[in-house]
Amino acid sequence: MNPSARAFWLRSPGHGELRDVTLAEPAEGEVLVRALYSGVSRGTETLVFRGGVPAGQHGVMRAPFQEGDFPAPVKYGYLSVGVVEEGPDALIGRTVFCLYPHQSRYVVPVSAVTVVPERVPAARAVLAGTVETAVNALWDASPQIGDRIAVIGGGMVGCSVAALLARFPGIRLQLVDADPARAKTAEALGVDFAAPDDALGDCDLVIHASASEQGLTRALELLAPEGTVVELSWYGDRSVTLPLGEAFHSRRLTVRSSQVGTVSPAARAGRGYAERMALALDLLADPALDALITGESDFEELPEAMPRLAAGEIPALCHRIRYGDPA
Repeated sequence: MNPSARAFWLRSPGHGELRDVTLAEPAEGEVLVRALYSGVSRGTETLVFRGGVPAGQHGVMRAPFQEGDFPAPVKYGYLSVGVVEEGPDALIGRTVFCLYPHQSRYVVPVSAVTVVPERVPAARAVLAGTVETAVNALWDASPQIGDRIAVIGGGMVGCSVAALLARFPGIRLQLVDADPARAKTAEALGVDFAAPDDALGDCDLVIHASASEQGLTRALELLAPEGTVVELSWYGDRSVTLPLGEAFHSRRLTVRSSQVGTVSPAARAGRGYAERMALALDLLADPALDALITGESDFEELPEAMPRLAAGEIPALCHRIRYGDPA
């Protein structure tokens, strides 16, 4: 008898539901994974939930195991941690991370899963996809010892970047956010915090992840001459206006995009997607990163939780979804 599962689908913008799924038996080179946890990336996933993916970006925004198409119906998500129940002997019983949507069980190729190191709790490993984004951003940004750096936007991605930068020696680092509640998160990560108006200027590098026009404008204002803004925000179908007159050219400022869909060309030769993901999971051995998980719901509650996350009623960085024991 083929294994069964339950999956979360966006039925229409703003409305989700759980659907029954019948899985194929895993073939050679595949694994059957029973989900333990998945994570809701509040920025990207709530944008998808609201139906805010621009038509021209439908292809770019596809998740690796997405079903359906934008705006809906679509099965979307990419932060799943589970246990291998069937597959090669070396993987059975191992905890793995997979870029899979919210689903209680799934069958994927062996190449799609990465073994979670034993020193990394499964409940924390849901952050792997976001820490992978932070790794790629820092490859793009190429920070140097002694740099003056600001990270604007204390969301899931911005906090992940700040957490990794906190390990760099000799830098001046601030996490900048308009929400004073993010000061507590910054403290847990070992990073100084500042409101936008109080942030230190003369920055060599600003990582922008607030997904707001005001945040990106402030990022330019904080730069020293010849400084660089690395833009991580995804604005979806919104337009952004920037003050590129004034002193933008005379100060020779740079705005550079960074996107996790491509491994940064600044990475060491030979670093591919698998190596980047393995590095992200290894970095998750740091318990300070637990500060990025700010809430949890049962899988069966996800259709009710997603609208509240999208509306901001549940304040969240990463909202973790907990799966029950198999029936």
